[in-house]
Amino acid sequence: MTPRPQVQIFGHLPDGRAVECVTLALDNVTVRIMTFGAAVQALLCPDADGVVDDIVLGHDTLDGYLAHRSFFGATIGRVANRIAGGQVVVQGRHHDLSRNEGTTCLHGGAQGFDRRLWKLLDHSATHVTLSLTSPDGDQGFPGQVDLQLTYDLRAADPDKGGGVVLGLSYVAQTDAPTPLALTHHSYFALAGGRALAARPKSALEMQITAPAARYLPVGPDLIPHAPAPVGATPFDFRNMRQPLTAIRSGLLADYDHCLCLDEGWLRLCDPGSGRCLHLQTDQPAVQLYTGGQLSGAVSGKGGRAYRAHDALCLEPQPWPNGMNMPAHWGAPDMIYGPHRPYSQKMQLHLFAQGRQV
Repeated sequence: MTPRPQVQIFGHLPDGRAVECVTLALDNVTVRIMTFGAAVQALLCPDADGVVDDIVLGHDTLDGYLAHRSFFGATIGRVANRIAGGQVVVQGRHHDLSRNEGTTCLHGGAQGFDRRLWKLLDHSATHVTLSLTSPDGDQGFPGQVDLQLTYDLRAADPDKGGGVVLGLSYVAQTDAPTPLALTHHSYFALAGGRALAARPKSALEMQITAPAARYLPVGPDLIPHAPAPVGATPFDFRNMRQPLTAIRSGLLADYDHCLCLDEGWLRLCDPGSGRCLHLQTDQPAVQLYTGGQLSGAVSGKGGRAYRAHDALCLEPQPWPNGMNMPAHWGAPDMIYGPHRPYSQKMQLHLFAQGRQV
């Protein structure tokens, strides 16, 4: 029998509004979605031995999310990643944006979609739909945006490894031209939360495969430059590799870079647990971030201090700062308007295979 959906109060905002948390479940996978930031608060799935554990970072209470803006599991918008100089030009008009990382607008500004209370529209045992209205001028962006996001759980094709698929579907309408680039910001630790104490920096041990022949190099401010070939660089994931190869050898301190996808997928596997995540996206790129800014100052689930490289993020999106790039770089268009509604779909296929260690 399919379990009934569970909706609980996760906490209250300082103004007294209640934050709800919806539990979705299918087979042996459980997802908890909270209305604050439309965020994944927990994602539990089995390893190769059938042992279920939580594979995303986060907090046990709402207070943790309010006190620390680490984007754990959150929906990011209006524009994911960094906008150079905190400014955009739309149809010849200059817009000054919220600058929350020096002169840069990061992840939608100081009060991005991750800091908003979304409305719970509809839910069942295996899906939830949330909505948000972002008014004209919000964080400096033009136009009102009306947005809906649906999370849904469904069984995966047995011919593709079985398991469960967590789908995310975004649709938005705006009444004026505006940049839009939403993404999902879970920190994945496929080894599982219980394993983090014994396997710190386990993100570096996960194996990544990505069909991306180009990436976007960055400057000291992490603003991307023109696309470059991945060949003979630490960014070549066309054949499976581990981030630790580059980081532990000193070639790279951290990954916080955009991979320009040639095909709409990326695979992440943890050899110790056998857990795998196959991401499918209709976006042209994925930002790979290995959590280098986690310093141990933030206590997460179970009181554990999250440290650099405990988990990593895979953030489907257009090219960061694309609206400000020279046209000849070929950045995908991210301006939407009344005659061009926004939509995005991504799927997280969760399954387990044999351990490799």
